Order: sequence, then C-alpha cells, then structure tokens
Amino acid sequence: MNSQGLKMRAPWRSVFSAAVMLACGMAVAAGAQERSTFVLTSTNNTQHNEVAVFALKGGQNPSLKLEYTLPTGGKGGASNNAGILQFQGDLGAVANYGSNTVSQLVRRGNAIGVQGSIRLASGCAKPDSVALSGEHLFVVGANCAESYAWPEGYPDGGAVSLPDNTAAQIAVGKTWAAVTMTSGSVLQLPLTHEGGVLNGTSNVVTLPEDANNTPLGEAFWGNLLGFDPAHSVDSLALMNADAEIFPIPGPMPAYPTNAPCWLAKGPLSIWYAGNSPGQAVSIFFTDAKGGSFYKSVPLPGSPTDIAVSRDQKWLAVIYTSADGAHVATFAIDERGDLKGMTTSPSIGAAGFSGVAFSE
Repeated sequence: MNSQGLKMRAPWRSVFSAAVMLACGMAVAAGAQERSTFVLTSTNNTQHNEVAVFALKGGQNPSLKLEYTLPTGGKGGASNNAGILQFQGDLGAVANYGSNTVSQLVRRGNAIGVQGSIRLASGCAKPDSVALSGEHLFVVGANCAESYAWPEGYPDGGAVSLPDNTAAQIAVGKTWAAVTMTSGSVLQLPLTHEGGVLNGTSNVVTLPEDANNTPLGEAFWGNLLGFDPAHSVDSLALMNADAEIFPIPGPMPAYPTNAPCWLAKGPLSIWYAGNSPGQAVSIFFTDAKGGSFYKSVPLPGSPTDIAVSRDQKWLAVIYTSADGAHVATFAIDERGDLKGMTTSPSIGAAGFSGVAFSE
C-alpha cells in the first residue's frame, strides 16, 4: 500500500517527524533515490520506548550505521519474548509492553516514522509479540491473543484468552497461528480461512517430554511451524496443522551450555536460531517431518532475537555484550551459509527487543 492510500485509510494522528524527513533526504524526489536497506530494533526502555533505525550497506566494506531513533510514544519492558517488532512492505509495527499499545511504523522513500498507535482491547495487557500477515496484525500479550485490520487498527477477529501469562511469541501460517508458551506448550489458534483472522478458539498442544522445556522463538514455513523448546535436548521442533510434533536434536552439550532460543526461517530448508548461552547462531536443516543440526556461528554476545530479510540475503541478530545492546548482520550465501559479520556500535541501550528489516 502506498503512503497516500495509508493516509486516507488510517484514522491515526501522524507524528512523522520533519527532522527525520530532512535527515533522510526527503527533499530529493523519491524516484531519484536508491532504496536503502534498514535494520530496526526496539530499545525496550521501560519509560520511553524507541525504535533504532540502522542503515545496512553491503559490498566489499559492509557497515551498519545508526541513522536515528524514533520515540514510539509508549513504554517498553518486555522480556523472554521475540517478534515485538515486525515490518511488511512500507508498514511496520512495534509493541509497547508497558503501555498496552502497538505503534505503527511507516516508510516513505528512505524515511521511516511513527504514525499513530493501536490500544489493546479492554482486558488485554502487556503486548510482547506481533505478527503481520497480509491485511492483518496479530498481537499476543500477558493474557490475550488478538487480530486487527491492518493498517486501520480495529479488531477484526475473535480474541483468545491465554491459559497463563507466559506467551513468548506469536507467528502466523496459512490457516493457523501459534503462540509459544514458556510454561511448556504451544497454543494453536485456527484462522477463519486461509489468510484470515483469529476465529476465537484455541487448542493447547501438549509437547513431548524431549521438546517441552521453555518454548520460545518460532517461525512458519508455509503452514509448518518451527519452534525452539530452548532448554530441551531437542531444541528445534516442527509442528504441522494436525498438531503432530517432530523434535530435532540441537547442538551438544545441550542446555545450559547451548540453547537455541529465537528462530527465523531462512532460504531453502534452513532455519537460523539465536543460541543465547552458546553466544552463536545455530543452523538447522529440515524437511516436513524432521531434520538435523548443522553448525553454530559465533557471536560477540548473547542473542535475544533474530530475523531474515525478505529477499533472504541477510540475517540480523540482536545481542547483548558487556557494553550493552548491538545488532549483528550476516550475508547469506546461495547455500544458506552465513558469510562475514557487521556489528553496530553501542548506542547506550542496555538491551534490544525485536529486530526486523525494511528493504
């Protein structure tokens, strides 16, 4: 959707900063600008949440430079979660855990700004993960999973009450959505139809003993879910629409030495997992009913979320080291291997939450 269409459809008050426009060269005609690749993450500050926008440059001397930070108008504070920030086309969403809101991000040319927010339904609180799928926004928090028309922001599906307050991430496939519950299960949420919204029902899927300890990150491959039962020996598992589970052993020794926690689907049959105690990206190969661990690529700190660019040429990982939060990017080669690493400078944030590309 172009920005003019968005302006007509979305009822939210624009807070798109003129200073950001100028900093990004908005005076230059959009057609004359090369479209930049940005990596975005949330500072997760408990009082004043912000989105940090980094410019990614490839080529012989790749770099990752902070362009600016954008106040979301809300408060952060989420933990043990993934996917709190997502981007699709020229629109993105970031949840404000401490304010019970989701802020909308809008890209115009090479500028990104914040344009309004959605307040969660009454009784739903502490959003810590979002997913964008077509014309729908999905949100999960401490006690509810919801869907909204996107970008208009009104509820368009049946809200689902959660069995406890341990939701880590929400992800959406073709006919169903899933919420990982760190208490030891996956919540299966049927959609009204393929590409539809939550129908208001849920199914708590009991996991096998070898893959039920602390489910955290997740991602879909079509209608097949991959998720990380991070503290299990089988630290990657696949789940189909019939709720069949296929556990896959991870790197050894297992938890607490290694724990693939945060997941992104890569090209071909590849999955990338942020291995927090192992300070690495762990790589898996799978088919529809199983797979194997391949190898781990080291990081300078402990990862807390991970994302693959839409063109599947880049991997971004947020991690925490002694001097605070950073973003690392890797180039993905034709076989799915990770090549090189570019790391952002410290910007004074203690930790980041969520990471996404805007291309």
